[in-house]
Amino acid sequence: MKPFLIVCSICCFAAIFKLPIEYYTFLRTTVSLGALLLIYVWTKQKNYVLTVIFILVLILFNPLLPIYLHRKSIWIPIDIITGLLFLLIAFYNKKQPAKKEEKAVEVLSVQKTYARDRIVSAKREI
Repeated sequence: MKPFLIVCSICCFAAIFKLPIEYYTFLRTTVSLGALLLIYVWTKQKNYVLTVIFILVLILFNPLLPIYLHRKSIWIPIDIITGLLFLLIAFYNKKQPAKKEEKAVEVLSVQKTYARDRIVSAKREI
């Protein structure tokens, strides 16, 4: 999934330049597929905030019923933000919770000391 998200972000960044209309159709299709993939994954994980964000991306880049913002100056910030979103999602490392077996090993390796186990050296007074 990570390589496809990187491709989506590169396509968004390339859309800043003046390119033929066929590229923008390709861009809409690629970004829509990436958004659909992320929506599917996050709906299963119950991460609804990011799901809503990428539903908006899907609506904006929909190739079936395209939204035309006839000025390039409007699309440039949208393309940059969308590309950054895809890059952030691609390189975001979620820390996995430690497994129960690893925790058990850590607990067993720690030794406790008690007061009765300490060696007390007493000085003799002469």
